[in-house]
Order: sequence, then C-alpha cells, then structure tokens
Amino acid sequence: RADERGWRELAELSAQLAGFPRHMSQHVGGMVISSEPLIDYVPCQPAAWKNRYLCHWDKDSIDDARMVKIDFLALGMLSVVEETVDLVECHDGVSLDLTRIDFEDTDVYDGICAGDTVGVFQIESRAQIAMLPRTQPRNLQDLAVQVSIVRPGPIVGGAVNPYVRRRERQRRDPRYVPEVPHLLVRSVLEETLGVVIYQEQVLLVAEKLAGFTPGEADQFRRAMSRKRSLEAMEGYRERFMEGARERNVPAGVAAKVFENLLGFAEFGFPKSHGSAFALLAYQTTWLKRYHPAPFFCGLFNNQPMGFYPPHVLTNDALRHEIEVRRPDINISDAACSVEDPETGRGAVRVGLGYVRGVGEAGGRRIDEERARTGPFRSLFDFMQRTGLSREATTNLIRIGAFDDFGLNRRELIWQLGLFADGLQRAVLDRPQERQLRLELSTKQDEVALADFNDYQSMAADYDLLSLSPDSHPMQFLRPALGEGVASSLHLRAMGGGQVVEVSGLVVCRQRPLTAKGIIFLLLEDEFGLVNVLVSKELSERYNEVVRTAAFVRVRGVLERRAGEQRTLVASAMREVLPEQAMRMPSGKSWG
Repeated sequence: RADERGWRELAELSAQLAGFPRHMSQHVGGMVISSEPLIDYVPCQPAAWKNRYLCHWDKDSIDDARMVKIDFLALGMLSVVEETVDLVECHDGVSLDLTRIDFEDTDVYDGICAGDTVGVFQIESRAQIAMLPRTQPRNLQDLAVQVSIVRPGPIVGGAVNPYVRRRERQRRDPRYVPEVPHLLVRSVLEETLGVVIYQEQVLLVAEKLAGFTPGEADQFRRAMSRKRSLEAMEGYRERFMEGARERNVPAGVAAKVFENLLGFAEFGFPKSHGSAFALLAYQTTWLKRYHPAPFFCGLFNNQPMGFYPPHVLTNDALRHEIEVRRPDINISDAACSVEDPETGRGAVRVGLGYVRGVGEAGGRRIDEERARTGPFRSLFDFMQRTGLSREATTNLIRIGAFDDFGLNRRELIWQLGLFADGLQRAVLDRPQERQLRLELSTKQDEVALADFNDYQSMAADYDLLSLSPDSHPMQFLRPALGEGVASSLHLRAMGGGQVVEVSGLVVCRQRPLTAKGIIFLLLEDEFGLVNVLVSKELSERYNEVVRTAAFVRVRGVLERRAGEQRTLVASAMREVLPEQAMRMPSGKSWG
C-alpha cells in the first residue's frame, strides 16, 4: 500500500510538515527587545490581555535574529518567605535576616534528610522526598545538586540512579572515589560524583573530552535546547566522536557520554540556578523548623502554590504540633493569622476568606465592620451589619464560625431562615448608611435540633474550607475497611517485600513524561502520606479508579528501602467511596 498514490502523497506531505510549528502559544513572562519597533521585523498580533502582543517567531528564531529575549518568572515561595518574616516580627518581635542564619545547622539538615519537607521550596515533591533519605544532603552544595537532579535533563541523561547509588556508597565509605567516564573529565564531574547535572558541565565535558572550543561547546548546548535539532545533533555527534578519538578516548565511552549529554535537550539547570534554589530551599526549611506557625500561615495565605493542597498542609502542621483553628467571626481576619498556642509550638487561625462563598471581599467586609462597631452580638446582628448573602452566612455557620453564640449549627441555620429573606437586599457593595431593622425576638419560633455529627461536620469542612482543622475522612472510613488495611503509620515499621493493603485520600496524581507510562499516586490518611507506584499496565486496567477516584484501596508490595518515606508498588486497586458521596477538594493532578 505504501506505493499507492494516496499513501505516497501523504508521506511526502508529512515530510514537508516536519519541523513546522505545531501550534501557537504564549509565554506568560516572555519579553522580546529589539533595536527598532518590533513590528518592523516580526509579524505580531494583539493578545487577549490589553496592550500585550504575540510575536509569531519562536525563541530560537528570535535568538537567530540576535534580538534579546528575557523570561520574567515569579516564585510564589518568595511571597511566602516575605510574609513569614513579617509575621515573625509582628507576632514574636524578632527581626529576621535570612542571609545571616546558620547555613550549617545540623537540625535543619536532619529534617531534610528525613524527608520532612512538605511545604518547603523545591524539595517537597514526592520524588524529592523519596530521594532525600538516600542522598542525605548536608550542605548547600549538596542541596544545589538535589534541586537540580530531579529535572528532565539529568533524568533522561541517566544521571539520577548512578548519583544516588554513589552518594549512598560514599556515605558508607568516606574513602570511596566515584568513577568517572574518563580521566579527562574527572575535574569537571567530581563534585557531582561522575555524572552530568549542570549545564556548565555539558560545555566543559565537550571541551575536555572532545576538544570543542568554548564557542563550539556553547553552540552545542544551544542546539540541544532546540526542539528541531536532530540534523544538527548528528553533525555534532561526528565532531564529538572525532575529537574524542584524537584524545584516545574509547569509542564506546565517547558514545555513551554523548548520549548522556543529549539528555539536556530535555532541560537542565545551570549551577547558578541550582545554587539559588538550594539557598531558598534551605531558608524555607529553616523557617519551618524554627518559626513553624508563621511559615504555615504564610503558606495558607499564598495558595494555590507548591505541590500540596491546603488540607495536606493542615495535617502536616498538626503533625508538627501547630494548632490549626477554624474561622471565627469575632476573631478571624480575612486572611489567616498567627495566634498564641494553648499547647504545642504555635497556632494558626484560618481566615474568613477561606470559606466558600465569602472570599477575600466578604472577609474584609466582616473585618472592617467588626473594627468599626465592635464584636457581633448575634446572628441577626451579623447579617444586618455585614450584608453577607444567606448562602455565605450558612457556609460560615456550617464550618463553625458562629460556634460561640450558644446554639448548635443546625439551630443557627434554622434561626437564619427566620429572618434572612428580609435582609437579602443587603449586599457587599450596598451603601454604608441605612435604616437598621428592628431586632425583634424570634425565640417563639426556635426549636431544639440535634447538631451535625462529627462526620457531617468534617465533610462540610472539606467542602466549604478545603481543609478540616481537626478531622480526616479516613478516621471515619477506616472502621468499614475491616482488618488488614495498614495505615501510613504502620508502614514505617513494616519490613520491605511484604504484600500490604493501604487506603487513603488521593491528593496527587503524576505521570512524568520520563516515567514511561508509570503513574505515581500520593495517598493521605489520618497519620501521614503514602507513595503508590502504578505501572502502565495496571493504570490501563484500573483507568477510571486511577484517574477519578477520591478514595482508593491499594494492594501491593512494599519496597525494601527502610525509613519513613516508603513506596508501595501496586498490584490491585479499587475505589473505596464514590466521588459523589463526599465532596473533596481537588489535589494537584498531572502537574
């Protein structure tokens, strides 16, 4: 059939399309600078954002034209750090200078090596947490390697497993000297235990092993970053192999090194980038250890960001003896705030803006009204002064923001129904001056109602707050699972190689492009987190469960590596509770 006219023409057209742009998309922080008006050089079109324009050339074409391309990127963690420092000064009276903290603090590194890094910059992902107990970083240089190695470049380049194995061996035997591909590159790869992790190493390896000039090496690096560089790569391969041959490097060694370098076409860090990220990773770990309440408060106030949703951060805070308090209409600010603890190491009050239907504007309205005329004395007083909608007020009742008013939550909702309809004309943007309604007694209409049970209160927390300050769904589901279902707490003491069953709330689903179809699930129960590895075949068999189920039960083999950060290799799985039975906040899936 390949000789038939239709198929032959299709093959010819496909060859002509090779290398053409697949689609047009916008870089959110990209800027192009030219010496003359850009429209005189490049086709441009208006973007959806007013006064912004799309350039029709890609980054490689811009680079070829010798124009300046700059990427302006933002790190949400910088906002967290800034807010944490302000909270520490405001609440504790301590002025922090994070450039002068002890960067060799053993306790901080102990926490990093144990994988206690939920919420910490860059080293909080499950891949990092699983690797940290094995690599045991003990200084900023180690951390720079750590944040740089879990990247597509080093992964595709085959650097990860050799580095981890050599790092473990180096810890067991301080006299161990890691092997390198060839003596010519020992000085280049010594700090990264014989593997290529940084962009600069690509340049230096090409220079040392194959005799590239600095200019040739930089062009080689640039060519690798281009998606349409297969033909160019073949030319560089011949040049690399020829140069290596002139330096008496065995062909097999040269070929393997070249393939490893090609992995950086998938993206790797320069060392300066890795070092800057390592510094911020250490500073956030230091803040979490020594100022946990302000740090968690900063994390809550800057959501969405990072790897974990608020309910995971809440449970991690509780495990670190930080009390998380529910919103209160006479105490809470619009945003989360730090409070003095009754017990433990600190307390965070969840902000009113976290409540669904209230939001930042509603939270500010409550805050301002309370500051203007004092605490709210009753539900009627609250409704009349704030003008919040009936739905928003009901949500506040459901999550316990009125618990100090003497009635249970069902009774408060009943009471709200007695007068709320007459106040619906009041909205957030209504005039400040108005005639207030007469606060007539509704006592004759009140009835005694049973309060919501613990399960219903927890479900309302997750539905309306996206977190629960004092409960976890697995507390209520576990009795129905029967004997033999292990918790994350049990897994820490179990031996590797055992067949186990676990169950939990799915908080993260990941399918890295470098993982060959493997899907990683992160389950949370009332005691902690469990990593689950789902093979490509198993994910196809249980496709709907893997992709949509909120609560799953997984059977599998526990990996043999010891420590708290264990992975379960799944062999079977099923849904525990239908999604419609309990509304759960969505986690970070496929990110």
